[in-house]
Formats: sequence, C-alpha cells, structure tokens
Amino acid sequence: MELKIIISGGGTGGHIFPAISIANAIKELHPEAQILFVGAEGRMEMQRVPDAGYEIIGLPIEGFNRKRLWKNFSVLLKLVRSQWKARSIIKKFRPQVVVGVGGYASGPTLKTAGMMGIPTLIQEQNSYAGVTNKWLAKEANKICVAYEGMEKFFPANKIMMTGNPVRQELLTHSVDKEEARKHFSLQPELKTILILGGSLGARTINNALLADLQLIRNHPTVQFIWQTGKGYMERVLEAVEEETQARGPIPNLYMTDFVPNMADAYAAADLVVSRAGAGSISEFCLLHKPVMLIPSPNVAEDHQTKNALALVNKQAAIYLKDTEAEEKLVPQAIATVLDESLLQKLSENIARLALPNSATIIAKEVIKLAQQ
Repeated sequence: MELKIIISGGGTGGHIFPAISIANAIKELHPEAQILFVGAEGRMEMQRVPDAGYEIIGLPIEGFNRKRLWKNFSVLLKLVRSQWKARSIIKKFRPQVVVGVGGYASGPTLKTAGMMGIPTLIQEQNSYAGVTNKWLAKEANKICVAYEGMEKFFPANKIMMTGNPVRQELLTHSVDKEEARKHFSLQPELKTILILGGSLGARTINNALLADLQLIRNHPTVQFIWQTGKGYMERVLEAVEEETQARGPIPNLYMTDFVPNMADAYAAADLVVSRAGAGSISEFCLLHKPVMLIPSPNVAEDHQTKNALALVNKQAAIYLKDTEAEEKLVPQAIATVLDESLLQKLSENIARLALPNSATIIAKEVIKLAQQ
C-alpha cells in the first residue's frame, strides 16, 4: 500500500522536534512512506525540517495579536490565504492522513483536511491544551496526549496517552559524564549545571546569570554550560567580556548561543535549569535529569506553569517563578547541585513519569488511520 502523510505545525523546537521524531518513526515502520511537512513561512521549521531530510512547504500564516486586536485584519487575510494554499497542497499530494503537532500552520492544514474527509491525528504536548488543538479536536480522529486529565479539553473517546516524542539521538547516546564535560572544555570531576532558555533563548534566565557572574566565578566546585539563545548571544558576550576585563576570566563557564549536540549537554549535567516546555520536560523524564523549572510567562494560557506544576506536585522538579529568577536562580541552582540526596530524589521521581517509545506508538496510530 502506498503511504502518504502530511505533518503540520511548528514555530518552536518544542513542536518541531516531536514532528521530526514522528516522521522518523513512520519511516522506520514503512521505509517507502512519503512524508510532506507543512509549516509557517519564516519560522524555524523551514530550516530544521529540511536539515532532517524532509520536504516542507510554508503557509503565509502568523499568530493573532491578542493585545492589539485592530492589527488582526492582515492576520485574517493570511489565514484565508493559508487555507486556500493548504487545500491546494492536500489536493496535489493526496495524503491518507494529516498529523498536527501544534503551532500556527497546523490550524488551516488540519481544518482543511477534515473538510476534505481526510483522517486527522493531533499530538498535544502540553498539560493545558492550546487554542488551535481545542478547535481542531471536534473533527480529529485521534488525539495523542502526554498528561493525565486531558478529557477536560478533548472528547475522552478520542484520547490516547502516548507521551511526547523526543529526539532519538538523546536515547541512543553513549558518552559518559566525564567525557561529555571535556567536549565543553570543562573539568571532568566538577558538578555541572546546564542552563537552557529554549531554542529561542529566555531573557529572564540570561539576566539572572549576568547578574551573578561574580558568584559563578567564585564557586570553584561548580561549573556551568549556558545556552543563551541566538537573539541574546551578542549582548551576553559583551557583558561577559566586560566582566572578564574587569576581574579576569571565568574558567568554570561555557557559553554558546545554541547547543548542536544536546545529548552531550544532558550527559554532562548534574542539574538542568530550563523553561517548562512540554518537549523539554519529556526529555528530562526519559533521561532521569534533576531539573529546576522556570516557566515562561509569555505563552498562551500560561501552559508552562501548568506543565511545571504537574511535576512539582509529584516532587519531580524544583519550581522557580519567572519574577524571582534574577534574584534566586544562581544561588538556588548551586545549592541544589551540591545536595546529593536532593538530586537523587529528583532523579528517581522524574524517572517515574517517563513515557518511552512515544514516537513509535504515535506512528503506529498514524499508519492505522491511513490504512482505514
């Protein structure tokens, strides 16, 4: 049987990495499957998806401006154009099933597929469902989720608990902690904290580290891997350069705008400090990583706080409010990474929440829908 599948969505790494993992899992089960991605023009999926070896077409869509409603006239025009383009893509490619992973592009693509009688599957990563997925759920055939209690957003008979797919290379990684630290020019025996702000960076987290550069330098038994995000690297480099000129180098700090090999970074870390994106949380669970979560306040429905609390309520993560981060992040992270019994407890509790093989489970559901 010929197998043709469209996967739609993106906008951030949290949507793109699961989408690519699902595509890879489909290819493992059906090597001859044809997979086409549909994303949003100008968003990061337009680069990341071809890098992973898949074709992608962009829609001229953008998100609604919730604060300045009068600015949404052009957004509505783009939505209409995107639906027409999605219809044209679907008619030409003729998929048996369309998969939505969240993000701007998934709305018009899945809505159009549903209207054309093509089965659809939604993958909802968060503990609080996004507006687009709630809107699409009525017509979706299957809804794959990563958290309990999602029937408050979706029809219970369509829900399947699968977990979130993660980047496969993280699970097949074999470099040990000491070796991984050498990749970042760090001391193999020192406690290591990995600081992440998501694929786009996080202003609060970066400001917190800049405010405590002296504390970082003065801690001889702890070292840091700091991913600033591309948009912040220049400003951070300038500030660190000033600090270095005034007081000398900071040998226990490795900085980069983007970590290309996250498997090494996770392997090197005793503690991760991160936003509370659903994809990242799934990775921490599967890798049993102790984590301090600082939810972003700039996301729809404050879903990152809800993601974080789902772990905190099971004593599987430390929670720090965004408003408290600049003052408390570095001292609290250092205190945590030096507390061996706390690290052990966090690691054991987060491991219990892991849902392995998510990508393969979802891929099987996608193929089942296609065969129907």
